[in-house]
Amino acid sequence: MIWLTWRQFRTQAAVMSAAVAVLAATLAVTGPQLADLYRTVGSGLVDQVSSADQTLYYTGLLVVLAVPAVIGMFWGAPLISRELETGTHYVAWNQSVTRTRWLAAKLGIGAAASMTAAGLTSLAVSWWSSPIDRAVNGGGATDTYFPRLDPVAFAARGVVPMAHAAFAFVLGVALGLVIRRTLPAMATAFALYAAFQIAVPTWVRAHLASADRTTVPIEPGGAPISIQDDAGQIIVHLEQTPGAWVTSQQTLNAAGQPAAVPSSFADCLQAKAGPPTLQQFEGCLADLGALGYQQQVTYQPAGNFWALQWAETGLYLGLALTLTGFCAWWIRRRVT
Repeated sequence: MIWLTWRQFRTQAAVMSAAVAVLAATLAVTGPQLADLYRTVGSGLVDQVSSADQTLYYTGLLVVLAVPAVIGMFWGAPLISRELETGTHYVAWNQSVTRTRWLAAKLGIGAAASMTAAGLTSLAVSWWSSPIDRAVNGGGATDTYFPRLDPVAFAARGVVPMAHAAFAFVLGVALGLVIRRTLPAMATAFALYAAFQIAVPTWVRAHLASADRTTVPIEPGGAPISIQDDAGQIIVHLEQTPGAWVTSQQTLNAAGQPAAVPSSFADCLQAKAGPPTLQQFEGCLADLGALGYQQQVTYQPAGNFWALQWAETGLYLGLALTLTGFCAWWIRRRVT
C-alpha cells in the first residue's frame, strides 16, 4: 500500500523537490556574500542590499508562504477526491486493504512529504534572510524589510511553515473526502487555508505568548507619531524596541482611561489649508500632551519569536490531527 501510494504521489513530489532544489541552489550562491556584508556593516546592511538581493528576499517570502497553499490544493485535495470521483478506491478495498489502512498510508506519506518540502524551503529562505533579519532586529530601517515578527515574515520563517503545510495538506484531503470532486475541493481548500492565514495573525497569534505594554507620552521630540485618519487617530512607532510587533494601541486621557482623541486635536491639524507643517504638527501634539493624553502600546517583543513559533506550530498540528480524526471517521461511516 505504501509503495502504491508513493507511485501515485511521486510526480507531484518530484516537481516540488525540483522547485525547492532550484531555490536552494540560488540562495546558496548569493547567501554567503550577504552574510559577509552583514559582518562588515551590521545594521547598516538594510541600506546596502542590492536590488537583485532585495528581489530574492521578497521572492523567498512569497515562495514559503505559497508552498502550504500549493500543497493543500494540488497534493491534498486531489489525493482522495480523485479516487472517489473515478471509483478506483474500490480496487484497493477489494484487495484486503481496509479503508482505514488505505487512508493512513495516503495521509502518512503525504503529510511527511508536505512537512519536508515546507521545512526545507523555510530552512533555506530563513538561512539566506538571517543577515537582513538580524539587521532589522538590531535597529535597521524597516521601511523595506519586515521584522521576523511581522505577520508576513513570521509565516515564512522558522518551523511554522511545516505546521502550515501539514494542516493545508490534511485540510485538502478532508475537503476532498467530503466534496468528492477534485476541482471544487481544490478551490475550497485554497479559500479556507487563506481564511486561516488571515484569521490567525489577526485574532489568535498575538495571544499565544505574553505581550509587553508601554505607555508613551504624547509630546514633540518623543516617540515618532503619525496620524491614521482625518479624525486624528494616533499611531506611535516604537523605535526603542526594534523588531517588535505592535498588536494594539489606544489613547489614554489624563486619568489613564481609554479615550478618543479630542476633536480639538483634529481641528488643530486642519486649521490651515493643506497638510500641516512639521512645526504645526508638533504644536498640535504639544497641546494634546498638555491635556495629559498618552498612548498605550501593546506589543510582542522580538525575543518572543520562538515562543510564538512553537505555540503556533502546536496550534496548526493540533488542527491537522483533528482533521485526521475527522477523515478517519468520515471514511468509515460516510464513504460508500
